[in-house]
Amino acid sequence: MTQFNRLVASVGVLLSLLQMAQAQPGRVRKLEPCPCAVQVDSSFRTRCAYLIVPENRKKATEKTIKLPFMVVESKNPGKRKDPLLFTAGGPGSSSLGWSRGAAKSSIIENRDCIAFEQRGTHFAIPNLWSDELSNTIKEAYRKNLNKDSMMVVGVKRYKKALEAKGIDLSGYNTDETVADIHDLIATLRLDSVNLAGISYSGGLMLAVLQKDPTPIRSLILDSPLPTFVPIDEDEPANFHESLVTLFRHVETDSTDKMRYGHLQANFERYFTSIVGKTFTIPYLEKGTTDTLRIQYTRRDLLGILVNTQPKYIPYVITELVKGNHYQHIKGMLDGLFANNNGPSGMRLSVYCADQAAYHSEQVRQQLYDTYPYLKGYHINDVYQELCDCWKVPPIKPETKQPFYSTKPTLLADGELDNACRPLYIDQIHHYMPNSQRLLFIDRGHGVSGADFTQFMQQFLANPYQKLTSQKKEIVAY
Repeated sequence: MTQFNRLVASVGVLLSLLQMAQAQPGRVRKLEPCPCAVQVDSSFRTRCAYLIVPENRKKATEKTIKLPFMVVESKNPGKRKDPLLFTAGGPGSSSLGWSRGAAKSSIIENRDCIAFEQRGTHFAIPNLWSDELSNTIKEAYRKNLNKDSMMVVGVKRYKKALEAKGIDLSGYNTDETVADIHDLIATLRLDSVNLAGISYSGGLMLAVLQKDPTPIRSLILDSPLPTFVPIDEDEPANFHESLVTLFRHVETDSTDKMRYGHLQANFERYFTSIVGKTFTIPYLEKGTTDTLRIQYTRRDLLGILVNTQPKYIPYVITELVKGNHYQHIKGMLDGLFANNNGPSGMRLSVYCADQAAYHSEQVRQQLYDTYPYLKGYHINDVYQELCDCWKVPPIKPETKQPFYSTKPTLLADGELDNACRPLYIDQIHHYMPNSQRLLFIDRGHGVSGADFTQFMQQFLANPYQKLTSQKKEIVAY
């Protein structure tokens, strides 16, 4: 072989390697064994380790972070070779606790289950939690300070505390987590894998598919938030639609017409009438001796409704409309002072990069004009004024774009979901013709449960077989 031919051959090999690298976005990374942070049934074999990845792939730095994952192995010697890989929603929720339920479910009978902790969340190193914002929120309530102003103060303190630890907040977003998941798939040498996500991680798993569909066998998405949805422009309307659906059920099904008759009209009239009004409650914080006079407003009452299970909302509304606030506000304050509050650093970073960077403030104002009883209330605890302080770059525009795929997908949502409406699974279905949908009547955000697990098992066994429901409260379509 002449020198020229050897050069041509070398160039050809190099080009082939580059093409392979481009075709496989996931990179094999170093693993570091670690104790399992979550204990499951001891009869199952579990494997736990840290995936070591760059903190920010866009920067020429060698700084790495550690992301734990947990493999719960099926006992079935004839198990399938395509595991189920789960990561949690939020954004910012921990994923490893899912392993306990997986070990008790029918899913583990036929395949391994893998729980992956996203960067910046609870068991990751580092995690993006610090007490500054939570403490500032508590201070605002104790001293009756302006809540919006104090949220900004708290976010500034929070950001300063995390950056003082050397954390690069611009490295914590959906694009980086998508790369993490592909790195995990490559490192574990998974030729075929099923992806499961809930809420935010439903959209995250769609972004994993978008980046490279090659190793993805199927997807299971519970109450998903697609990456292409501008949730900040939707949530007031989503909340309103869920209430209207609930009110319709109450009007049809309730036998107590005195209490629940005309519930929607009474609700909207009352919550519109208390715009700008301040209420006061005597409150004794646990562990203290001085009774505080804590002020609260309509935003606190709305927050109570947003966080109430759908089946209890009609009763709570009737109590609030009557002016019976005390027990509900006290419960809210008990939780506020006993627990950590406010969005985590990971939630702030992701929502600011994914959503606030792309949403329209003009559309948000239109929403408040359309639903005046919600005006000024932030359903999402991450919003523009906070992101103006957090200052992280947006994710790639292409991540925000919808895309078509023939991968089989199981989509589920609750009819009363007040965050990610069933409209979203219909939109995903439009782009994914091999998807199937389940609508759980009288259920809210995150359907989960035994019924959904049974459908998951059927779907995983044969993702292209049409699912049917024998229960009137679950609609398969």
